[in-house]
Amino acid sequence: MITVEQRAEFRKHFRDNISSRLITDKIVKGVVLGCVVLAIVPLASILFEVTKNGAPVLSIDFLTQIPGAVGSSDVGGIGPAIQGTLLLIGMSSLIGIPVGVLSGIFLSEYGNNRLGQTIRFFNDVLAEFPTIVIGLFAFMVIVVTFGYFSIMAGTFALSIIMLPIITRTTEESLKLVPVTYREAGYALGINRMTIIFRILLSSAKSGLITGVMLSVARIGGETAPLIFTILGSSDFFAGFAQPMDALPLRIWRLSFLPYDSSIAQGWGAALVLILIVLSLNIGIRYLFLRRRGGGRFRIVAGG
Repeated sequence: MITVEQRAEFRKHFRDNISSRLITDKIVKGVVLGCVVLAIVPLASILFEVTKNGAPVLSIDFLTQIPGAVGSSDVGGIGPAIQGTLLLIGMSSLIGIPVGVLSGIFLSEYGNNRLGQTIRFFNDVLAEFPTIVIGLFAFMVIVVTFGYFSIMAGTFALSIIMLPIITRTTEESLKLVPVTYREAGYALGINRMTIIFRILLSSAKSGLITGVMLSVARIGGETAPLIFTILGSSDFFAGFAQPMDALPLRIWRLSFLPYDSSIAQGWGAALVLILIVLSLNIGIRYLFLRRRGGGRFRIVAGG
């Protein structure tokens, strides 16, 4: 039997253990909160500076007109740059998202072999590649081959930049889906492809959307690849075989001009770029994740 002294000592040890755990928990929470603050302060400072300097420039004319002559009183707008950015993001997504998702599916479901390890290695190398090198590669493959700068060359470069991000996030998201989901599908006689596309992708939807948004945000602000591919233009879209403007490229060019109006336009273009990326993030997350938590996938026997 347990004596009174042993019971009292056990209670004391239990209280000391709980107190130590609570202290450790508070310390860890404080460290995490401090790290969050350290990350938010620079971000908030950047957003404040861009908004303060860019908001006064925003107007309908600024968002819709073509750029004016350098140094003239007619500063014009960034209409072609906005159009070019939206076209580049859309066209690059049409190539990068399907290829990246399919690559991630292959690595997750069929990549437990030497081929999968090789693909993962080169995917990680590509993710760390300087984007200016990818721009040079697109320049040699597209621009030099066809003899002209074009939005197609820019799309080619940006889609390559998207690939490793989407591939990695897709693979990791699918690996987080419990193996019981796969077993339940097999038990009902569903074929493997139906399990992947109807069950696994639906369960990993949140991670997939996060990967897509990370890749879109990445290419939305890229400048170096665009210098070698789309070159830049002061006109609106004139064809897939013509040079095109984009917001990062326009901001880069405006930053070199010594005029106050050009600097102000650069801040305005930066604010517009941030708003575009933010709007895409919020819109896509609302569109695809609004039923999260309340929706359940349905398994149809026989696939």
